[in-house]
Amino acid sequence: MSRLSLPARSLISLLAFSTFAVSSQALAAEAEQVETLRVQELEQRLLVLERKLEIQNEEAAAKAKDAPVVTAGEKGFSLKNAKGDYEIKFSGLAQIDGRYFIGDDSAFRDGFQARRLRPTIQGNLGKLVAFRFTPEFAGSGFGEASGNSIVDAYFDLKFSPAASLRVGKQKGPIGLERLQSGGSIELIERGFPTELVPNRDLGVALFGELAQGTVSYTVGVFNGTADGRDVAAADDGLKEYEGRLFVEPFKNDYGFFKGLGFGIAGSTGVKDGTGANLLPRYRTPGQNVFFNYGETAGATGYFATGSHNRYAPQAYFYRNSLGLLAEYVASEQTIARTNGGAEQSLSNTAYSVTASYVLTGEDASFKGVKPSKPYAIGGDGFGAVELVARVGNLSIDDDAFVGTAATRLANPDVSAKKADSYGLGVNWYLTQNAKLSADYNETRFEGGAAAGADRNTEKALFTRLTIQY
Repeated sequence: MSRLSLPARSLISLLAFSTFAVSSQALAAEAEQVETLRVQELEQRLLVLERKLEIQNEEAAAKAKDAPVVTAGEKGFSLKNAKGDYEIKFSGLAQIDGRYFIGDDSAFRDGFQARRLRPTIQGNLGKLVAFRFTPEFAGSGFGEASGNSIVDAYFDLKFSPAASLRVGKQKGPIGLERLQSGGSIELIERGFPTELVPNRDLGVALFGELAQGTVSYTVGVFNGTADGRDVAAADDGLKEYEGRLFVEPFKNDYGFFKGLGFGIAGSTGVKDGTGANLLPRYRTPGQNVFFNYGETAGATGYFATGSHNRYAPQAYFYRNSLGLLAEYVASEQTIARTNGGAEQSLSNTAYSVTASYVLTGEDASFKGVKPSKPYAIGGDGFGAVELVARVGNLSIDDDAFVGTAATRLANPDVSAKKADSYGLGVNWYLTQNAKLSADYNETRFEGGAAAGADRNTEKALFTRLTIQY
């Protein structure tokens, strides 16, 4: 077999190399085209995924706009829509007392008492309408349900901060301490002026704030109730007009008088009839009755027969840990021994001055004390400690005792003419939701015992656990 010449072999090699080179270029081009198509496909898939994510985010954002917001904290529990204009809140106040009277020979009831058991539902129905509903489940305080009642039941029409309308059962706007929450009062029971003002009444009130919140006012028309009472029965068809103007001139400043507030409140109306809804009874800080119209305790047959007017100057001052609250109330009412009998216009008066000081350094305020370091088991927090002192007086018009047993309006052997009270107390705010309190009140009387003697001094030692949220 003849061998190829060198030129022939070179030519064949060159042809083979050229063929291989062309084939490699073709394969490379094909591979590049495939890779390009694959990248394009992946990019397309990525765009689709990104769009799906965008759609999901848009849907989630749309749902979030309508999703309800649930909150829970030291101020209670609430459920509201995302805009916040529709809301329902759940809160509550519970107070359990231990009450002991020293040296009373068992004249008063010692023991434990459920003072307040009040769940509250309140909220907003849009920006215009608000509501509040608070039942009282403490009853008589000793387990009977006969005293259960509705404490608050009203609607607000919030036209503006300067003018809102409240319709329903609500606190009367007259007493300063009455307007404090039961969980915020400094001593366990309110002072004497609260005995001369309406507790809660049914009616309509216009209220608001002016001058950047430095002036607040309330004016309203109500069924009218006796001093210190809730509306407990159908009214006599007559109405009572009540109002309050309160000024905090330095509220928006940071000077010494920032916590100063003062005002005047009052009411005028006519009452005609008899019973607890129209005639008062007055109680001590120990919650024992020391005065009522009549010859005997709980006597009936005495009548409200005309005008009933009240006026109440009031003030408070809070500066750092110091708190001062003072008020005076005069209640002038026309009373008759019999229906259609001779009438007398009587003026009963009361005052109290309360001072408080927070030993642990927190700010005192009308709304209570918030511990800067709440009590924590095993932790450093101790809570806040507050000391309180109060003096007060309630005086009955002397004319109520003038006459014989057949003509006078009150019996000096049963009802005292005057009561002076002195109280000391301490509050331990463990957290904003829990408070332990103890106080001692001593009340001295003029009259109220047989043969013109003075009723025995009342010495009341009270303790209380308050839970609120």
